[in-house]
Amino acid sequence: MTTAVWGNVLKALKLGMSANSYKNWIAPLELKSLDDRVATFEVPTGFIGNYVEQNFGDQIIYQLNRHEQDVQRLSFDVPKGPLSASAPKKAKAKAKSVKDADSSPIDPRFTFDSFVVGKPNELANAAARRVAEGGPVTFNPLFLYGGVGLGKTHLMHAIANDLRARQPEANVLYLSAEQFMYRFITALRERKMMDFKQLFRSVDVLMVDDVQFIAGKDSTQEEFFHTFNALVDANKQIIISADRAPGEIKDLEDRIRSRLQCGLVVDLHPTDYELRLGVLQSKVATQKSQYPDLVIADGVLEFLAHRITSNVRVLEGALTRLFAFASLVGRDITLELTQDCLSDVLKASDRKVTVEEIQRKVSEHFNIRLSDMIGPKRLRTFARPRQMAMYLAKQMTSRSLPEIGRRFGGRDHTTVLHGVKRIEELMVTDSQIADDVELLRRALEE
Repeated sequence: MTTAVWGNVLKALKLGMSANSYKNWIAPLELKSLDDRVATFEVPTGFIGNYVEQNFGDQIIYQLNRHEQDVQRLSFDVPKGPLSASAPKKAKAKAKSVKDADSSPIDPRFTFDSFVVGKPNELANAAARRVAEGGPVTFNPLFLYGGVGLGKTHLMHAIANDLRARQPEANVLYLSAEQFMYRFITALRERKMMDFKQLFRSVDVLMVDDVQFIAGKDSTQEEFFHTFNALVDANKQIIISADRAPGEIKDLEDRIRSRLQCGLVVDLHPTDYELRLGVLQSKVATQKSQYPDLVIADGVLEFLAHRITSNVRVLEGALTRLFAFASLVGRDITLELTQDCLSDVLKASDRKVTVEEIQRKVSEHFNIRLSDMIGPKRLRTFARPRQMAMYLAKQMTSRSLPEIGRRFGGRDHTTVLHGVKRIEELMVTDSQIADDVELLRRALEE
């Protein structure tokens, strides 16, 4: 296989994964040979070879075959003796200071001013602003969690931007959990653990994104635990994000889970209509500088806020596409143009949740039989999940109360109404009920 062909394969792989994944796992690969349908790569460590094979092997084989290379299997060789000349140059360098560290870049566009605040994210915004003020550490860590496109990364970058503006001398290190693991493995390989420890323990603020990535990685969890303790003991601020609450991250060590829960844990809830409309209005204001002559008809933003409910990222992407399309065809942005231009996005957002699907999810969540949940038994073990399923059916489907009642064993609509109101009351006073409802809602929207 020629160097040009492998270069094209690399480009295709890069498009199909995150920048961090490509940088940490694919870039270190050096193709050595392709014989008997086996592609052999040289890798810095056996760990990297195993990880690539398990997580990216199918993608690599698929792309090699797409580029007319007959490959069925991958093989990985670790060079013996000193590090090979092909190893990344930065691996040979001396430990860097925090300010020069190769951490994730901070996006200057992600500020508190550009973060649209609404009811679902106001607590997370307030907590992030408090941390960014850089005063005495009041809660450690600040743990932000929520689904894709709800604003976790925006708030992390906003904190870093604010801290660097207020305290230019402060050592602020922002990186993904994946990068933390890669640095740790590199330090082990090069016998530079003291440099690694010194780097991470000398920061004033440590920010780790997507911490769920280290779950199940025992050695990395061990080092993360010690780093965490050292910084907390030194009264240094830690900010962490994940896609779910600490208690919901599978294969996370109990001691780390306990540490993560000892600070302020804040959930970024799915967006509501008002927040989505605010995001669109803010995005229009920025797009106007690029497309000053475009006219948006009344009702278009409201239509999008109602129809695209998955997350802010999809919403913003839809509006960007709409502006570009309208500009290219030279037309105003009307409701008709919006429906034509975004037909695929709108169709994807129209997935209908059924009452039966809700009942099944709720019974699975509470580990009870579906027949008991919709049956006549009034034990609290069954009654509370039943009320929760009724509440979700009212919120997530277009079914009327009598129709919902019929699907719950022929119950009267007043029973359904009572169940819905009871859950609404409990969500205010019982955080566990609120968390259960939110978890179920997310699972049903996926």
